[in-house]
Amino acid sequence: MAQQQAAGAPTSELAVRRRRAIQAAFWSEFIDMFDIYLPVIVLAPVLGYFQPARLTAATAAILASLVFVTTLLGRPVGALLFGLLADRLGRRSASIYSVSGFGVVTLLIALLPGYDTLGIASYWLLVLLRFVDGIFLGGGYTGAMPLAMEYARKDRRGFVGGLVLSGFCAAYVAINLLAMLMFALFGQDGIQSAYARWGWRIPFVVGALLAGVLALYYRRQVAESELWRLQTATQPRAAPLRGLLCGKGAGPLSQVLLLMTGFWLTQNIITLFVPTGLLRDTLHLSGREVTSTLLYTYALLFFSYIGAGMLGQRIGRRTFFVIVGPLIATVGAALLYALSAPGGRPLWMVALLVTALAVLVTSPWGVIAPYINERFVTTMRATGFGLGFSASIILPSFYAFYLNWLGALVPSRIAPTILLCVGGLLGTLGALLGPETRDVDL
Repeated sequence: MAQQQAAGAPTSELAVRRRRAIQAAFWSEFIDMFDIYLPVIVLAPVLGYFQPARLTAATAAILASLVFVTTLLGRPVGALLFGLLADRLGRRSASIYSVSGFGVVTLLIALLPGYDTLGIASYWLLVLLRFVDGIFLGGGYTGAMPLAMEYARKDRRGFVGGLVLSGFCAAYVAINLLAMLMFALFGQDGIQSAYARWGWRIPFVVGALLAGVLALYYRRQVAESELWRLQTATQPRAAPLRGLLCGKGAGPLSQVLLLMTGFWLTQNIITLFVPTGLLRDTLHLSGREVTSTLLYTYALLFFSYIGAGMLGQRIGRRTFFVIVGPLIATVGAALLYALSAPGGRPLWMVALLVTALAVLVTSPWGVIAPYINERFVTTMRATGFGLGFSASIILPSFYAFYLNWLGALVPSRIAPTILLCVGGLLGTLGALLGPETRDVDL
């Protein structure tokens, strides 16, 4: 009711604005994740196109990881810049600028020449553009998510949050299917193949076009948050960053950072370690078997995100985290340990165990979007959400180094289960330090 009054519009008009804001947030998440995984899935097989020949395996691994990590490191910068923009100039404006930005950068990457043309400069241009891309991608959350949450009905915020974040799962499935099509059409016969020369560029162009369409949709169809308009019209313009660092937002921000550090750590185990470190290197599945397993898993994760959001709405978001965190540290760790056991298993059993593990470990993400938005007042919500969501990824992004350090102390099979336990417990502690937010009026 409060949000309807803030909107100052008839119910039918408000419903249209609400639907468009939620749809735009879903597609913003979809395109964001599509773009994030482009180098991991599309470029990884032909990264040598940007590098000198005859690199050592260790050097090649470092250069490959740098392309992905720099994108993640750019996200907190974008979260801060575009969060401030969204709190000062509006959620819609921030969304338009950020989506347009990562569309342009993705197109520039598609046009990059290779090592044969520019030498090692081609690789560093790729890394630089991915860092800039990460800035714009980090900014995408700061406008789209608060805008959708501020339009959502209070009793539907859990569903909306789960639906929006499920765009990640849909994007993962979509980019894998597109990559498989490109591999089938152009083959993968080294850096002289048609795929290495230009086939990989097609998914990047697709990502850029999707971003352009979304930017136009925001500009022509999506209305600015009336709740934000009302708050900024009736209150003095606040300084969001000052409020988050030394004002009333400092406590919520530190609590959200702890919560999200834990859940980012567990998420990286599922999205980054399981496909390569577990399925490929430990279980020795073929590329086709890994892809089919993950496609099945992420198709089911799409629905689990929505279900988790609805469950958090029913029992309380803090309660959900407090229950799921220990389950991740115990049941999830046991599933991961069992999966890494030597000995052959039928593919269907591996897929079933991976899906069960992924659903348990990543289900909190269906609850995260509404929870973080509910922790901050309107005048600093976008900045708080952006920093809480994206700055917390910095420490977990170095998970591979933690695995190496732990591998020197314990058997390699145990190291990832330890990280999963640590992540689950950090998420639980972060939830315990915060309040229940389900009934908060935005």
